[in-house]
Amino acid sequence: MKRFDLLIHGAEQVVTVAADGARAKAGAAMRDLRIIPHGAVGVSRGLIAYVGPAEGVDIGDAERVVDASGRTVLPGFVDCHTHLVFAGGREKEFARRIAGATYEEIAASGGGIAETVRATRAAPRPDLVEGALERLDSCLGFGTTTIEIKSGYGLDEENEIKLLEVVAELRELHVVDVVPTFLGAHVVPPEYRDRRGDYVALVTERMIPEVARRKLAESCDVFVERGAFTMEEGREILAAAVRHGLRTRVHADQFTAGGGAELAAEFSALSADHLDHAGPESLARLRESGTVAVLLPGVSLFLNQPMPDARRILDAGVPVALATDMNPGSCMSENIQLMGSLAAMQMRMSLEEVVVALTLNAAAALDRSDRVGSIEVGKKADLLVFDVPSYEHIFYHFGVNHLTMVVKNGFMVLEKGYKEA
Repeated sequence: MKRFDLLIHGAEQVVTVAADGARAKAGAAMRDLRIIPHGAVGVSRGLIAYVGPAEGVDIGDAERVVDASGRTVLPGFVDCHTHLVFAGGREKEFARRIAGATYEEIAASGGGIAETVRATRAAPRPDLVEGALERLDSCLGFGTTTIEIKSGYGLDEENEIKLLEVVAELRELHVVDVVPTFLGAHVVPPEYRDRRGDYVALVTERMIPEVARRKLAESCDVFVERGAFTMEEGREILAAAVRHGLRTRVHADQFTAGGGAELAAEFSALSADHLDHAGPESLARLRESGTVAVLLPGVSLFLNQPMPDARRILDAGVPVALATDMNPGSCMSENIQLMGSLAAMQMRMSLEEVVVALTLNAAAALDRSDRVGSIEVGKKADLLVFDVPSYEHIFYHFGVNHLTMVVKNGFMVLEKGYKEA
């Protein structure tokens, strides 16, 4: 019996992001990648069984050996904020925005999220599954091995449940690990615009109990922002989620300082996402709560807005993650690697911080850093091999996909141009 099912051997760098049991990294720890030069990773029964120098392991101990000389090995990327299930496109709104219309102006004219809601409500479930599977394939091609998917384009009980059922089907059909989030509180749908309280009651008294009863989501998200939900409404929604055993997360302070970050800290939420306008006191509370700050540079690029100031969030001691926010209205991209390049070039993040933000800390935002997000013995064998000599090159030579191999749960699920040892 061979010791390993798979051995990736002789890599120029094995970037382990090892955390020694820590849930996430913050502060100076985010600059510690624990790199093994001329390293190897051995896989057995879907788990990492060896991480160390290539000289410390015999290639004869493996059923299959991949020569990774001149290449770099990273943990699988974790995309911890997406809206991947939807119907229709919003390229015409994109053209309007390029011509000068703002996100809020488009929403006020009946576009924006409401446009996607109309298309998604009308779409048959098989069509939603097919479209999402194509996008998941694209995500995998950029190195995403674990992904969060939110509902939020149904905005009534029937269609929110439909979306979460689609997400459940994706979990069965695709190799990427899918983490479901309920976002019935995305915006108030048009039919409830003059009776907001009734919609909040629908979310808290009907949707959340049904989602929890059927175990269709692990957490509940709420968009606390001007034009979406107030801090008080968000508190009511998250309190209902907690009562029913769901974890919490918040779309916070994207366009204004609306209290979303403080609400996330109040509930010790898994994540507070966006944070473009979160102030120093809010960041201090996030640090104390252990909530992960999820920053979304693709949204700022897409909407032509200033990038989040990652440096002040990092310097405040808050663990930072990066994600695509893949969605049809404010970031139509599955390219997680591009988000890393944007964070480095436009958000003052070091390349070491970028790697941690795409791996371990993103896994922590999904409560999965005990099993993915770093290359450590006993964790799931989710591995990426890049045809570059260092992790810096991945984000430096941007807009090009240098990924040559993806190992998911110990199985080779994408390979191109690899060399057998």
